[in-house]
Amino acid sequence: MTSPASRGLRYAALAALAPLLLGGCLAKTVVDVATVPVKATSRAVDLATTSQSEADEKRGREIRRREEELGKLDTQLRKQEERCLRGDDRACREAVETRRDIETLSPSVPVERR
Repeated sequence: MTSPASRGLRYAALAALAPLLLGGCLAKTVVDVATVPVKATSRAVDLATTSQSEADEKRGREIRRREEELGKLDTQLRKQEERCLRGDDRACREAVETRRDIETLSPSVPVERR
């Protein structure tokens, strides 16, 4: 059986050698622990913000969606006007509503300059 004094000496020697033996691991662990809050904050900021290119892509998709809708309304209006000219009163009323929809949507679609 070992005496408490020799056991204490062993623990002291082990404690003195631990930083030398575990220096790289310990230093890396300290750095990892210290950078965790920074990484977490950075990730949260990345998730919360939208980059300019992401915003541009989103705007482009929205503009294309509006252009597509405007094209569908235009086709619908032409068909309604044709039926209206043939005497279909209901088609005339629908054409008026479709024209209003087009007038409402048109300002939100940018005009291409040539």
